[in-house]
Amino acid sequence: MNVDKLREELKVDEGVKYEIYLDHLGLPTFGIGHLILESDPEHGQPVGTPISEDRVNECFASDTDIMLKECNVLFPDFETLPEEVQLIIANMMFNMGRPRLSKFKNFIKNINLANWQGAADEMIDSRWYKQVTSRADRLVNRMRSI
Repeated sequence: MNVDKLREELKVDEGVKYEIYLDHLGLPTFGIGHLILESDPEHGQPVGTPISEDRVNECFASDTDIMLKECNVLFPDFETLPEEVQLIIANMMFNMGRPRLSKFKNFIKNINLANWQGAADEMIDSRWYKQVTSRADRLVNRMRSI
């Protein structure tokens, strides 16, 4: 999968900020949706603290590695799926994480059956779709075009 293409997609969907901010849940975040962990040197720094581009890139690379491992756990054949499907799943995994995405049982079933239309239907039939409608619409339309 083209990680650079994924990065560009996530920059649009997640945004990219070179300072600490509070996400929609009020959690300290920076970069491309990087939730600050206790192990991060930025932990405890105030909102507005500047973050270098190098640090944003470092965290994105680490977050991407973790997210791709999670994709492979949830979809053992992940790397053999069409690249567009991989990009869509990776985008959803980055947004939700494995605990939430793993609850999309019928979506997973349809992906494993290569039923892209069924997978798209399941994406629409979710609370996630209502929460991130414009992002979800783009991903659903891409899934339907496979």
